[in-house]
Amino acid sequence: MKQALIVVDVQNDYFGGGTMELAGMDAAATNCKKLLDSFRLAQLPIFHIQHLSTREGATFFVPGTRGCEIHTSVAPLEKESVIVKHFPNSFRDTRLNELLRQAGVEELVVCGAMSHMCIDTTVRAAFDLGYRCQIIADACATRDLEFNGLLVEAADVQAAFMAALAVPFAQISSTDQFIASS
Repeated sequence: MKQALIVVDVQNDYFGGGTMELAGMDAAATNCKKLLDSFRLAQLPIFHIQHLSTREGATFFVPGTRGCEIHTSVAPLEKESVIVKHFPNSFRDTRLNELLRQAGVEELVVCGAMSHMCIDTTVRAAFDLGYRCQIIADACATRDLEFNGLLVEAADVQAAFMAALAVPFAQISSTDQFIASS
């Protein structure tokens, strides 16, 4: 089953000093880089997803800012596709599905950010389009959320979303588990 790596929104605004810093983004990016190295070595397709916000009043991923740029730790090589999106779902109004089909991809290996938003929406959409999905949990990052006055810490957000996606949407593993099984 032909795989492709999907690196979602590993952009400067999610790192320290950015306008939407995520918990554990440095560690997640380090693991994304390990996955990139593995896919590059195997000469498998890689797709970088870059979110550019078009929403009025947006505070991060604003076009033309340093914050919207893909982080240097996972910088795309010239032959790797960069898909620009404007919504959480990496398939919505993009050519991602078309390019994956052209490449004969059946399974997506997904990493990046934010677990509770773009990872969740992209994986659910991919599942609906018939792809088999793997999420590399320690190569994903999220942030604290608030609901009805209750603080939900990033670690709990991460655990809840990985648990929710585990059946039936995706297989969940760590970077080391995935690389060891490849």
